[in-house]
Amino acid sequence: MAMQRFVAVVLLACIALPTAPVWGLNITAILNGYPDYKMFNKYLSETKVCDEINARESVTLLVLGDGPMSSLVLDADQSLAGIKNALRLHSLLDYFDPRKLHGLTDGTTLTDSLYQAGGDAAGKMGNVNITNLRGGKVAFSSANPGGKYDATFVKAIKQMPYKLSIIEISAPIEFDGLFDTPSATNLTRLLEKAGCKRFAALIASTGVLKTYESAMDKGLTLFAPNDDAFDAKGAPDVKTMPSADLVTLLKYHALPVYNPKPSLKTVSRPLRTLASTASGKYNITVVTKGDDVALDTGVDKSRVAATVIDDTPVCVLTVDSLLMPIELFGDAPAAAPSPDDAPAPAPSVADASPPAPPPADAPSKAADHKELKASSATALRSAGAFAAAVFSTVLL
Repeated sequence: MAMQRFVAVVLLACIALPTAPVWGLNITAILNGYPDYKMFNKYLSETKVCDEINARESVTLLVLGDGPMSSLVLDADQSLAGIKNALRLHSLLDYFDPRKLHGLTDGTTLTDSLYQAGGDAAGKMGNVNITNLRGGKVAFSSANPGGKYDATFVKAIKQMPYKLSIIEISAPIEFDGLFDTPSATNLTRLLEKAGCKRFAALIASTGVLKTYESAMDKGLTLFAPNDDAFDAKGAPDVKTMPSADLVTLLKYHALPVYNPKPSLKTVSRPLRTLASTASGKYNITVVTKGDDVALDTGVDKSRVAATVIDDTPVCVLTVDSLLMPIELFGDAPAAAPSPDDAPAPAPSVADASPPAPPPADAPSKAADHKELKASSATALRSAGAFAAAVFSTVLL
């Protein structure tokens, strides 16, 4: 029996092998082995661009040494949001190794970047032009009209064929407007424009807005419910809630860290909210399905709808319903079971009928056991022979 199980497990593993991922991508861990790109790797982590890269099936990362990276940081005026735009522009959504770069059809090509895919670039300014210049040089520039080919191929760092290519270039790829990013300095105005006026009014009147603002320098992710969420079935009446509970509810809608939507997809553990204290965890769990992201409070789930602003290290996202922590709303009455779900009543002793006697020609238990044992042995021998044949075929 044990041998048959082993053969079956190995067989299933071999059959599943072609569809299983060959490796998991962790771009920051890979770059940790290359100290020349320490600053580039640092900003990949701080801006969370690493999470977007890790989620891609195929990507070419154009890295900068510490010298060129320092000039990019200065050009962005040390704005993390501006640096994030640049790093996403340096992440190409196709695989390019040296051979492919030097053998471009017609000597040039236009490729998408993470910056273009995110919808933050006007027109095709988030695309990158790759062109073979005289002397065998390969140059990179923004597709923005008048883009300069200041960035050239230096060397290949690491290639995982058709999955990841890391290439060093000589200078940053930039264009006018790359570092222009919206600011989260006026949080209530942003919320009002996003259709979250009632939430904006509540955080202002309760003083929770100051709590949000004090956390913005280190990192803040805000989940703002839209106006309709307050009138939804099952939503609490915020007008009658004790003030302390209302403050806790509002704090529960924020994380004290920067987690944009792409990064939320990678989270596998409960997240601590601003409502967390020594007396209560007030955590929230992320649930993902494809590109959809939802938040599970233990009481209900709410879909993360849209990004209002992504101004590193602040991210404001809208949600479809109020997030109700189980610490405050865990004693809500459970819904009554429907008649179809109710168990059927057990028959009384008086109504129970005696078991029918076995037919006269029924085989004995011993005969049943022998027949079952013989059948099982035959089935196992057949299954083992089949598994061995398929296993040999898979290996070949």
